[in-house]
Amino acid sequence: MLKESDNPPILSPNARTLCDLSGRWWVAHTRARNEKAFAWDLLHRGIGYFLPLVERLSVSGGKKRRALMPLFPSYVFFCGDDAARYLAMTTNRICQTLDVNNQNGLISELSAIEKALSGKAELDLYHFAVAGQRCRIIGGPFQGLEGTVVHRKQLARLVLEVAILGQGASLEIDADLLEPIK
Repeated sequence: MLKESDNPPILSPNARTLCDLSGRWWVAHTRARNEKAFAWDLLHRGIGYFLPLVERLSVSGGKKRRALMPLFPSYVFFCGDDAARYLAMTTNRICQTLDVNNQNGLISELSAIEKALSGKAELDLYHFAVAGQRCRIIGGPFQGLEGTVVHRKQLARLVLEVAILGQGASLEIDADLLEPIK
């Protein structure tokens, strides 16, 4: 288990936000449990990337342990030119790269995930199963985020989609802070 300082940064250190990175985006489908090592390889090669990490609690040997784990297991998002893609492929840590046809759509989806992580939201992996109401958050630290709502108890669960993966991240929020998107 890695110490927190041994984890790679969530975003390339040469960028403040995801939008600061330039080039074409790809989705790397990594070998099992190679996401962090792949992110370190990209960092050392100067390739921009985004690896959303969330804190998870596990119990092993009767002890509670906290670790930063990838929000999307086996996936890392990276950008650059064709030479950067080739360098990423030479790491021998990925099975394939997924070509992103809708670049702006992916950047928008990943920016929502980045904003939620920077606001310290507790995100959970969410596999798409049903189509629900699209909404926008109208107040608070996550104002402007858009996603699909799935109701649970008194709180609403907003799902931030990453369509290319068929997955997303969900966060609980007060339903009064949501407005439907027409």
